[in-house]
Amino acid sequence: MKKYLVIGNPIEHSLSPKLHNYWIKENNLNASYEKKLIEKSEIKGIIDDLKNNKISGVNVTVPFKAQVIPFLNKLTPVSQETGSVNTIYKLNDEIVGDNTDVDGFCAALKKTQYNFKSKKAFILGAGGVAPSIICALKKVGISNISLSNRTHEKSEILKKKFTDLKLVNWGETTNADIIINATSLGLKENDEIKLDYSIIGSNKLFYDVIYNPSETKFLLNAKKLNNKIENGKLMFIYQAQLAFKIWHNVLPKIDDNILNLMDHD
Repeated sequence: MKKYLVIGNPIEHSLSPKLHNYWIKENNLNASYEKKLIEKSEIKGIIDDLKNNKISGVNVTVPFKAQVIPFLNKLTPVSQETGSVNTIYKLNDEIVGDNTDVDGFCAALKKTQYNFKSKKAFILGAGGVAPSIICALKKVGISNISLSNRTHEKSEILKKKFTDLKLVNWGETTNADIIINATSLGLKENDEIKLDYSIIGSNKLFYDVIYNPSETKFLLNAKKLNNKIENGKLMFIYQAQLAFKIWHNVLPKIDDNILNLMDHD
């Protein structure tokens, strides 16, 4: 039986095993998928297990999407562009890092049926998923992108990669049409992002990459002001679908059963 993992810290919120194991069963594959809480010091051991065929594939979530890179032999072009890896596999004795977050987020954005033409985006957070979000926004036609992060140094690192990125001090709010929470703030019930919602106004799109819980305080506050809100459920499903295809060479179905499965944890 082939074994697959998602690694992260925290990891208890992850619904990846639920989704992948559903698809594994649907497609009659001899495989299993688990979540594993790890420390940074354990990354090498996980990659060694992949090299030695003890496991067949790894998904990576916060905070390790950049930290896994030094342990890999090769990166796909999209992983090189973003400096972020969420899917790892073995090919011809090489350990390859890939990124399905970009196309996953693109697909999720298109599903919102929001008009992205000439719009401004404001990203909160400069962590592992932020470069993927920037690339996805550019793919759907948004070039006016601002970003704010708790540690300014991390923002500066992203600015070197994406030179047209506008940086905003943490706690300050800029006017935008699409506001994206790319931080882990919201995973815990009392988490709150300091944002002046009144500056942003109404009829904007608020997107939280967090999908569990389904409505974070960030989204609830935006909803009160008549904004369109989306959680990260579809992004999560689409990126998982692409990872599944890489590992098993099967593109699993996304249907109402999958959406309901993710809604009833």
